[in-house]
This record gives sequence, C-alpha cells and structure tokens, in this order.
Amino acid sequence: MTDATADTATDTAVIRALKKIRVPQTRRNRELALLIFAFAINGAAVALVQLGAAGVIDAKFLIYCGGLSALVLALHIVLRLRARDADPFVVPIATLLTGLGLAEIYRIDVAQHVHGWAAYSTRQLAWAGIGVVGAILVVIFLKNYRVLFRYTYVFGFTGLALILLPLVPGLGAKANADVWVSLGIFSFQPGELAKIAMAIFFAGYLVRTRESLTSTGTRFLGITWPRARELGPLLVMWALSVGIIILQHDLGTGLLMFGMFVAMLYVATGKTSWVLIGVVLAGGAAYLASRILPYVGGRFENWLGAFDPAVIAKTGGSYQLVQGIFGLAQGGLIGTGLGQGRPYLTPLSRSDYIFASLGEELGLFGVFAILCLYMVFVSRGIRIGLAGQDDFGKLLATGLSFAIALQVFIMVGGVTRIIPLTGLTTPFLAAGGSSLVANWLIVALLLRISDAVRNRPRVVIG
Repeated sequence: MTDATADTATDTAVIRALKKIRVPQTRRNRELALLIFAFAINGAAVALVQLGAAGVIDAKFLIYCGGLSALVLALHIVLRLRARDADPFVVPIATLLTGLGLAEIYRIDVAQHVHGWAAYSTRQLAWAGIGVVGAILVVIFLKNYRVLFRYTYVFGFTGLALILLPLVPGLGAKANADVWVSLGIFSFQPGELAKIAMAIFFAGYLVRTRESLTSTGTRFLGITWPRARELGPLLVMWALSVGIIILQHDLGTGLLMFGMFVAMLYVATGKTSWVLIGVVLAGGAAYLASRILPYVGGRFENWLGAFDPAVIAKTGGSYQLVQGIFGLAQGGLIGTGLGQGRPYLTPLSRSDYIFASLGEELGLFGVFAILCLYMVFVSRGIRIGLAGQDDFGKLLATGLSFAIALQVFIMVGGVTRIIPLTGLTTPFLAAGGSSLVANWLIVALLLRISDAVRNRPRVVIG
C-alpha cells in the first residue's frame, strides 16, 4: 500500500468517525431523558419508603441504588457506541420497574428489621447489577444476533437440560416446586434462563419448518385446520409442558413454555387454528391436572373457595391469597403511601405477592401505571419483531415479549383471583436473582434486534 493510499484510508476513517459524532442520536437522547426520569422516580420511591417506614433517610442504601443507576448509564453509553438505533423505551421501562420492585422489597425488609446481606433488598440490588452487566456484555459481544440461528438445536438441548436440572440428585433444592438448584453458595432457578434458550430454539425451529406448518389443511367453520401429521411439534411441546407440571410440580413454567410456543407458532404461520388447538390442549391439561395432581387441585380449590373459612385455615390453603386481596382493598385508589401500609402481613410479599404489596401502598392508580409500563414494554418488543423482515428476529422478539406478557398475566391474574395462582415471578418487580438476570438479558436481546432491524431491515433468514 502506498503512502497516498494509506493517507486516503486514514482520512476516510476520520471522516466516518466525525460523521458518527456529528449525527444527532435522537433515540439515545430520548432514552437518556427517560432514564433520568426513571432514576428520579426510583430515588424518590426509596426515600419515601425510608421516611414512611423508618422516619429517617438512609444515605447508604441510596448510594447503593446510585451505583445501580451508574451501571444503567454505562449500558446507555454502550448503546450510543455499539447500538445507536436500538429502541429507546426498553431500558428506561426495565429500570423503572426494577427500581419500584427494589423499593418495595426494601420497605418489607425495614418492617422486619432485616439488614445487610441478609436483607432481600441488598441481594436484589446485587442481582440487578449482575443483570445490567450481563445486558452490557450481550450488547458488546453479540454484534449480530443472527448468529444464534446457527445454534438452534444447541439452545434447544440447553433449554431442556436447564429445565431438567433441578431433578438431578444433589442439585435440586427443597421447595414447594422442584424448580431450584442449589450450588452451596447460592440457589437459582434454571427455568428462568431456560425460557430464553427455548425462545431461541423455537424461533430457529419454526423458521426452518414453517413451510410444512403453513401447508393447506381442512377448512371448517371458516378456519383452515392443520392436518393430523402437522400436529407433531405442538403435541411434543404439550407433552413437555405436562411433564414439567407432573415431575417438577411447576404449573407456571409448563404454561409459560407452551404458551410461548403457541404464540410463536401463530406468528410464524398466521393460522388462528393453531391458537385454538393450543388453548384446547392447555385447558384440557389444566383440567386433568386439577383432577389427578393434588397440588394442582389444591390451587383450584383455593381459587374457587378462597373466602371459605375452612379453605383459609387449612395448611396450604387460601390464607395467602385472601391476605393479598385484603391488602389491595386497603390500598384503595391512591394507596396508603410508600412505607405506610402493612404488606409484610402477606406471606411471600416480596416475591409471589409483590404486586399486591405495591397495590396496597400505591393504590389502584399505581398498579394501573405499572401495568401500563408492562404494556408499553411488550408492545415495543412486538413492534421490534414485526418491523423487520428477518423471520428469525421477528419470531425471537415476539416470543420473548409474549413470555413477559404471559408471566405478568399469570401472576397478576393469580394475585387478583382472576385465575388460579401459579409459581412464577412478576418480571423485574419480584425478589429473585434468576428472574431479574434473565429479564435483563431479554432486554439486551431486544435492543440488539431493534438496532439490527433499523440498520438492515431487508435481511431475511429462512
């Protein structure tokens, strides 16, 4: 290479860099403004909890929360450098939900006089930091999410292994459901990471097989129904979900996996018949499980006879459900105020019943605002998927977004007695490191997909 050619190449590189600096990053500026708003609300929520529950401001915990905000700002800077066209709403919403959940968990810790590493809020803060760091690493190193398509079946086997991991002798931790794995130092739920691996597998598998799944079938009642031989994948996934319910006593994860697959199958084929068949299979499995499996039958009994004194009084009865409903009723429209309620009276108020805890102190207006945040988050995720023509990205973004939506519906519906309660976590809000880390990884994947969709909207796989 001659000196003139080298100088020209150097000048071109400098010009490109200057163009990147000069072009206003509208989406990132919008994201920064929303992040500042989220930081202000989260900081105010923690301060109000401290004033309401303890009467004094604890600067130490606020500083720790400031450290988490610094990590989120680091993610924002990485997005400016590596994914400037990523969706600007996903990170602020995840940050706000994480902060509100952290404030309520901290409020319960204060009421129960739990401090230091023993406090759930301290561990939640640490897990949130790990989750944000994980999101940063995904954005940096996963330059092209389409690489995941090559490892479709690797992710499928990984997801299946993670689901079955709690059944391995010596690893499973004793709990109501066999979903925990104990590594001595800490315990985690491999099912939370499994939902990401399975979403990648479902997306890759459906891209490869959608032609056979969309072939013409029998038309009945104005709907085209698939042929019997095409029902194989759906029946296999249904059997896997039933196996999770039977072997692990985990109704929530079984429903989540099956629901996510049916949603992605509908997006891949556009056939309503798949959804109807999926609903029938899920409903049939739930009915049979309620009749055959005692723990599932108990959940249905608690749901249908929640206010029956005999059901409330018995072991594993509806006491928790009723306490949560009373807490929501106590909150009314505007809530008792952060730090002013008594959410700690409800068992598992930090995890399974975090929505009821927030409902008591923030009121109906507050929980409606939280549900609106979830609605915007999910709608942005689905929009990311449908905006591009990349089939794999469309299915992956839609599947991950639907998984969040289904989790919220299952948990909020269970707490408010719309449906029977199942053992899942409310995304970003509930205490639980596995769930928090997994949800922040979902955020990172949505960011990567949205950036690629805007940069290369016409790349198609499949």
